[in-house]
Amino acid sequence: MSTFLQSLIDPKKNFLARMHMNAVSTRLRRYGLRYDDLFDQYETMDIKEALNRLPREVVDARNQRLKRAMDLSMKHEYLPEDLQAVQTPFRGYLKEMLALVSLF
Repeated sequence: MSTFLQSLIDPKKNFLARMHMNAVSTRLRRYGLRYDDLFDQYETMDIKEALNRLPREVVDARNQRLKRAMDLSMKHEYLPEDLQAVQTPFRGYLKEMLALVSLF
């Protein structure tokens, strides 16, 4: 990718990218999700295989976050403010495994 395109999507350099990242972060925190939770395991075989290779604890935590988010969404509620403050929406757990899976 060219340096111009990289500077457009880098939140440190582009104000609009920073605003988008903050908006996504706020919405994920409200439900207690991480960005990697949004990947659908039925979309591609790579994601399904990466989830199969992750430790069981990581997959169980992902499933719990998704269940909690669905429950909150159905109730039209958000997480309490104190729990929203400790959420880490951009701490990834799937990217490294996807890189390994896509090599093969």
